[in-house]
Amino acid sequence: MAVDEWLLRSAEQRGHCVLRLYEWSPATLSLGYFQPVAARQDHSASRACALVRRSTGGGAILHDRELTYSLVIPTRHRLAVDPLSLYRLAHGALITALAELGIPARLCEVATPLPRDQEPFLCFQRRAVGDVLQGDFKIAGSAQRRHRGAILQHGSVLLAASPFAPELPGICDLVGGQLSAASLASVFLPHLAAALAVTLVVEAPPTSEQESIAQLEIGQFSSAGWITRR
Repeated sequence: MAVDEWLLRSAEQRGHCVLRLYEWSPATLSLGYFQPVAARQDHSASRACALVRRSTGGGAILHDRELTYSLVIPTRHRLAVDPLSLYRLAHGALITALAELGIPARLCEVATPLPRDQEPFLCFQRRAVGDVLQGDFKIAGSAQRRHRGAILQHGSVLLAASPFAPELPGICDLVGGQLSAASLASVFLPHLAAALAVTLVVEAPPTSEQESIAQLEIGQFSSAGWITRR
């Protein structure tokens, strides 16, 4: 979370798009920015998991058998004008990647919004236009945050049901077979880069910025004040 926040804050100065794909260890429950921390007590299966709060909105996500991506783009980028178009672009690239792997999926075209206090706790039990569905089940969703001159889009692709959220089937449960995060990432990343019309350059945050990232981790994302702020 601290790395993604640093990418967002530095995007305006750096002036280029950043794609980041990663997994979590150990299994972790991430609360959406607006979710009350007390709500996690209503989901008994994940109570033993580590807890963080994202800077993006949406429902809670159980990060276990899934692939997380983050996409940061400057607001002057042509795709920054319309938030929904950015969701559709990323999710369309995912659907293309899944099709290449022989896995059918589609965009959610119609969703009935609920009042915030009536929305399910878990993100994958919610529906929004632009989500990725396999049959009647949601297998990928995203949320955004704007900060000054940049946009951060977080997304999660559910690969298989977790023992900490057994009610949520993943791709492997729905279509059978095995699909690792690394295998999906290797196909998804080039399709996403092509959709963004960017050239991939692999790099890590500069050594000079490690202190800034550590300060974000300690001062914000590991802080009880941040996690329990709502």
